[in-house]
Amino acid sequence: MDFSELEKREGVRLSWNAWPSSRIEATRVVLPFGAVCTPCRAMPEMPVLPYGPVVCTECSAVLNPYCMMDYHQKRWQCCLCNTGNALPRNYHEISEQNLPAELFPAYTTVEYQMQNKSPRPPCFVLVLDVTMSREELQDAKDSLGQLVALLPEECFVALVTFGSTVTIHELCETSHGMSKAFVLRGNDDVEQDKLKKLLGLELTPEEHAYYAQNKQRGSHVAEEAGAMKRFVLPVSECEFQLQTVLDELSPDPSPTEKGTRPCRCTGVAIAAAQALVAESHSAQGARVMVFTSGPCTLGPGTIVGRDMSENIRTHQDFAKSNAKYWKQANNYYNSLGVRLATHAHTLDVFACSLDQVGLAEMKTAVDQTGGVMVLAEQFRAESFRQSLKRMFRRDENGMLDMYFNGTFSVFCVPQVMVQGAIGPVSALAVKSRSISENEVGLGQTTSWRCCAMNQSTSLAVYYEIINQHANPIPAGTPFYLQFCTRFKLSDGEIRLRVMTVARRWAESSAAHDIVQGFDQEATATLMARQATFRVEHEEEFDLLRWLDRTLIRVGSKFGEYAKDAPETFRMPGPFAIYPQFMFNLRRSQFLQTANNSPDETAFYRLMMGRETVLNSLVMIQPTLMSYTFNGPPTPVLLDVASITPDSILLLDTFFMIVVHAGATIAAWRKANYQDQPEHEAFRELLAKPVADAAAAMAIRCPTPRLVECDQGGSQARFLLAKLNPSSTHATSGSGGVGSYESAIAGGGGDGGGGSEIILTDDISMSVFMAHLAKLAVQS
Repeated sequence: MDFSELEKREGVRLSWNAWPSSRIEATRVVLPFGAVCTPCRAMPEMPVLPYGPVVCTECSAVLNPYCMMDYHQKRWQCCLCNTGNALPRNYHEISEQNLPAELFPAYTTVEYQMQNKSPRPPCFVLVLDVTMSREELQDAKDSLGQLVALLPEECFVALVTFGSTVTIHELCETSHGMSKAFVLRGNDDVEQDKLKKLLGLELTPEEHAYYAQNKQRGSHVAEEAGAMKRFVLPVSECEFQLQTVLDELSPDPSPTEKGTRPCRCTGVAIAAAQALVAESHSAQGARVMVFTSGPCTLGPGTIVGRDMSENIRTHQDFAKSNAKYWKQANNYYNSLGVRLATHAHTLDVFACSLDQVGLAEMKTAVDQTGGVMVLAEQFRAESFRQSLKRMFRRDENGMLDMYFNGTFSVFCVPQVMVQGAIGPVSALAVKSRSISENEVGLGQTTSWRCCAMNQSTSLAVYYEIINQHANPIPAGTPFYLQFCTRFKLSDGEIRLRVMTVARRWAESSAAHDIVQGFDQEATATLMARQATFRVEHEEEFDLLRWLDRTLIRVGSKFGEYAKDAPETFRMPGPFAIYPQFMFNLRRSQFLQTANNSPDETAFYRLMMGRETVLNSLVMIQPTLMSYTFNGPPTPVLLDVASITPDSILLLDTFFMIVVHAGATIAAWRKANYQDQPEHEAFRELLAKPVADAAAAMAIRCPTPRLVECDQGGSQARFLLAKLNPSSTHATSGSGGVGSYESAIAGGGGDGGGGSEIILTDDISMSVFMAHLAKLAVQS
């Protein structure tokens, strides 16, 4: 079964595509029952219907091709709860020959254009750090000017700057030609009511009485209009004034003594921006976009003191409970995230600094609002500028690849319950009979708020089978899952996408259908998300032990072997690569923090929690391509044995792309052979991996870092860190392990004969598989 092709039609991938029909059999399967859903995936053949959906009166699921229809009585039966419903009047002309689009068998995924009486385009609040050198600030201002040029003219924009204080800029035209700004203290939190008073947006008692007497929508409308006339305006009305304000910005004048960090009130600036956009765009799409060049050192949200002798927290500080500011700063940014999510607003952080800026503290706020993080060394870095540009790319209809103010709801049959979801969402207080007591991720609901999404945003949903063993379901009987996503386009139009999938029940957890329906790629993604979520939210959680024990139980349940004979152990075809995924997950930057800062770890985990199955697999197990004179590029094992002097390797880790030239290739390049006409083939060989790397970078956001290195060079460490250490200082020269691993894992990766070695104490894939075989076959 080609699960990727199925995903193109449905937008969903399930870990198991045939489910055991009872709770007891489900527990024996070991691995989670889940789905990775990409709600806004580009699906060219999906119909867009110019009317609203027909909804079940009992469970609120939407009419779909799997529902039973009674054309004579004009009724339909919900396939999820089996409730009978009457069709609305405008459906009374339907028949088997005259079907609406949502009942066509091929249209299991459809999109509805919802009625929106007052469409309002989204708002973008630009929050700029001015505590930097004049040259850096100019680079930042240039980037913001390019960003504004990318925005549709009808979108709203606002500007907030910060250093030792926070400045909110008016963007309306003034009669005297001078821009006006309001300055707030940098050491006090700012909430919406307080900001209204400071900016003069509150109405007088007489105005309140006027609105009450005339029974209009209330004073909030007038206050909202006041903000939108002065601080939050459409790009078409304020672009010139905004550019003028940006041009006039100068570095923060607050003096910085030698040996101290500059005053930077990032937390208060985010709070002020949140309060401002809550006043103008409450329950409307909006993004608070923070551009910062260093850590917060003043006011709530501070992550480090001003004295340079005080180091910024590390992972070791977390382990020893020595992170002085962590708890207070983390709680503050979490509260800001709740404020933003309540109004369906998003927090984005663009960190352009060689130092940490506090992404670890802000991670939860960014994640629950669907925001993005971008890490770069400076504002002129190409990775930052390209990431910003791709973030605002448009489709063929001129719409931004952004979706705002969304809600994601799931529906399932009575034999299944929802444990929770993991992704860039926040849980909504929606009660349902489908809620499981066993929570995974964000549970206790069947509906989540998605403040912002794009076409690659993917949500992981976890299920529990509750059907009793004494109530058998005939094998082959279908069951259904439905995913409904309501969101707003960049022009204010509201859409509802409904994705309905059908799978079948199997008789036993060992049934052939269950094994053949196993999607090891989707399962690896679900396990990786669950692992990263648990390691962040559960204290004293032994993550590696949990992963290892789960894998051993899977090997014991589904492996093919003779009892107590490890040499006979092998995983069947649908499971063949799954141990390899777990081996690389254990070594990945999501779980191993030794060589990364807390900010980098927060960024990696944020991306793992939202990308598609394909992108997640690249993060877990990077791809490695080899370029030689002997033929076209070919994928090779992620192993040190793949390094040869006469080849070029292209490593894609999702976050970084490495072009690695073998020793011979590097020597020829340094001798300039590629510039000689008789060596045209060599010039093409050098150009091909670089072109492929550029193509991969062009479609990815945030833009990955490109590293070009040679065998034996210092930069080659980025490649070696990701390779299976089949040849180390301890095993060099002892071949033979590769053939053993090939026998038990289908060629999982030890060559044993490469000239390169890795100086590490980490175990190799062959040792890992040998331990798995030994433990899985025990009686």
